Amino acid sequence: MSKDQLFIGIDSGTQGTKGVVFSREEGRILAEAYTDHQLIENIGGRREQEPRWWIEACSTVIGRLLKKNNVSRDMICAIGVSGQQHGMVPLDAHGEVIRPAKLWCDTETSPQCDQITARIGSPQKVIELIGNSVAAGFTASKLLWLKQHEPQSYERLATVLLPHDYINYWLTGEKKTEFGDASGTAYFDVKTRTWSEALLNAVDDSGKLLNCVPDLIPPDAPVGTIRTEIAAQFQLKSDILVSSGGGDNMMAAIGTGNVIPGIVTTSLGTSGTIYSFSDQPVIDPKGELAAFCSSSGGWLPLVCTMNVTVSTELTRGLLGQSLAEFNQLASTGRPGSDGILVLPYFNGERTPALPNAKAVIFGLTSTNYTPANLGRASMEGATLGLRYGLDVLRQLGITPTDIRLVGGGAKSPLWRQMVADVFDCPVVCPQSSEAGAVGAALQAMWCYINQKEGDVSIGELTDRYIALDESTRALPDSSIAAQYAAVYQNYLQLNDTLKPMLQG
Repeated sequence: MSKDQLFIGIDSGTQGTKGVVFSREEGRILAEAYTDHQLIENIGGRREQEPRWWIEACSTVIGRLLKKNNVSRDMICAIGVSGQQHGMVPLDAHGEVIRPAKLWCDTETSPQCDQITARIGSPQKVIELIGNSVAAGFTASKLLWLKQHEPQSYERLATVLLPHDYINYWLTGEKKTEFGDASGTAYFDVKTRTWSEALLNAVDDSGKLLNCVPDLIPPDAPVGTIRTEIAAQFQLKSDILVSSGGGDNMMAAIGTGNVIPGIVTTSLGTSGTIYSFSDQPVIDPKGELAAFCSSSGGWLPLVCTMNVTVSTELTRGLLGQSLAEFNQLASTGRPGSDGILVLPYFNGERTPALPNAKAVIFGLTSTNYTPANLGRASMEGATLGLRYGLDVLRQLGITPTDIRLVGGGAKSPLWRQMVADVFDCPVVCPQSSEAGAVGAALQAMWCYINQKEGDVSIGELTDRYIALDESTRALPDSSIAAQYAAVYQNYLQLNDTLKPMLQG
C-alpha cells in the first residue's frame, strides 16, 4: 500500500455513541470519541429516543475523530455502523421520522407480542416460520402497538428501519438492511434470510407492511457511498463506502473475533448477551435462544438478559458508592453472599421470558443483611442469569472453548473472576474494549477490500487485527466453581418457584 487506509467504526448504543478510526497498516485504533444520549422513559415500560439525537451524536463523534492530529481525512476509505438492535424507526413517504423510536428495552409493547403470536396460532408455529419467537423488545410488537395506539402515525408509515439502518440512511440516502440486524425484528426468517410475509401480515393483514420493509443486502455488501452533503459536512472524499453495518451484538462478535465456532462472547453491559458463531441456523424449539444471523456471513445464536450492570448500578447508587468503592465492597463478600440471592429483573426479563417481572432479593437474615453481601449478590444475580443463557447454548450443541468478555462490567477483575467461576470456563477480554465500534470498522474494511481489491474473509481480518489482553484472563477456581454450581441450582429453584408471581 502506498499510503495507509483508515476506517471509521460507529457504535450507536442506548447510552451514547462511540467512534473509532482504525488503521489498516498499523492494525490499531488511531482515534476514539464518545458522546451521551438522552432517554425518554416512564413507569409503564416506555423506552424511546429521538433518532435525530443519534444523528447529532454521530456528527459530533465523527467531527471529533477527524480533528485528531494523526487522522488524515483523505485516507478515510469506508464507514461501518453498529447500532442497538430491535428499535423501530418509522418514516413517512418523504423519509421523515414520524415519532420517537421505540427501543429494545421498551416493554410497553409486551401485550402485542402475545397478540401477534395468537394470530399465528402458537409460539411453536412462530418458531417454525421464522426460527424465533415474538420476544418482548423485538420490532414486530412495536409496529402493532403503533397501529393500535397511534393510528394516525401508523397511517403515515411508509418505511420502518432499525436504528443502525437509519444512521446508514442519513449517511447514504439508501434504505437497506442486512441479515443480522433484520433477524431481531420477529418478521424475518433466519433460515431463508428473507422477510416473513406471514409475520408481517400477523401485524397488519392489509399487506401494507410488505411495502414498508427495506431491501436486504448481505453483510459484505455496501449500503452505498456517502451523500454529497455528508462529504461536504466533514470535508471527506465523495466516494467513501458505507458498509452494511449491523446490530451491536453482531458487530461486537466481529470485534471479539467471534467468527468461527467455539468462541463465545459475553457482554456485561446494561443488558447481558451471550452468543457464539455457527455455520448453520441454531433454532431453539423453546424460543429462549435468539436464532440470529451474524453480520459476518453465518449465524449468531444468542441469549439476552435485560439486567446486568442495571443490577449493580442500582445497588451502587443505593449504597452511595463510587465504582471503585463498590467493587472493593463486593470483593469482601463471600461467594454466594451468605445465602442472599438476587433475581435482577429490574427491567423485566427476556431470558427467561418474564417481561413483566420485578426484581427479587431473597434470603435476607439479621446477620447477612450487609452492604458487602448486597453488593456481591447484585453482581452474582446478573452473572447467574447469564449462566442460564450459557446453559441454553450448551443444550443446543454450542460447546464453548473460549469466553470473551466485553462491556463495562468486564473492566472489573472481581466480575471477570466471578464469570469464570460461575461459568466454570476460562475468560479473557479483547485488547480493545470497544468491540462494537472496532467490529464496525473491520466490517467496513472487509467491505472495502472486497469491493476494491478482491475477496478476503472476515476471519482473515479478525485473525490479524483482534488481539486478546492476557492480563485479563481469569481461570475458574474449582472449589469456588463447585460452590457456585450449588448456588446456581438454588437460583433456578427460586426462579421456578416464584415464576407464577413474576409473570405479573
